[in-house]
Amino acid sequence: MKTTYTFLICFLFIYNTNSQEQYLTKNGVIKFFSSTPIEDIKAENNQVLSIIDTSTKKMAISILIKSFLFEKALMQEHFNENYLESDKFPKATFKGDILNFNKIGGLETKCDVKGIITIHGVSKEIVIPSIFTRIGNTIFVKGEFGLFLEDFSIKIPRLVVKKIAKEIKVTFELNHKPYKK
Repeated sequence: MKTTYTFLICFLFIYNTNSQEQYLTKNGVIKFFSSTPIEDIKAENNQVLSIIDTSTKKMAISILIKSFLFEKALMQEHFNENYLESDKFPKATFKGDILNFNKIGGLETKCDVKGIITIHGVSKEIVIPSIFTRIGNTIFVKGEFGLFLEDFSIKIPRLVVKKIAKEIKVTFELNHKPYKK
């Protein structure tokens, strides 16, 4: 009886642990902002797919480029057709390791996420400073970082080069819930 009881507790513990190794969001938010003396450009995408695997301490993000929304339709058209060429390069992705993941608890915890970001068909290693918070069964992740357009072979025509910053500020908020298969 005691062996059966111990086996049952171990089984439930293992089942519960395995069912909560992966956390997912399909509606994370990523924003970018370009500021110049001539014009500010901002866009938001709230259809960001992100997954965290707590057993491997890895994180992956996938973004549909055409899901970025701008205040002006013409900006959105130029962004998709001329700069990011979203028909040719429909997604941006990130895959990386969460450093210091074991320290994440109910309080905000600063963790770097080191990995490979791919935009416009170009991959680059990057370290993204992030703030992780675990509340109940949700892992919240937020942060901000800068990206240089030239690092991703994004060409800006001379006619508008003074309207677009060379470094784009990127902010994100992701609320991951346990992924149930």
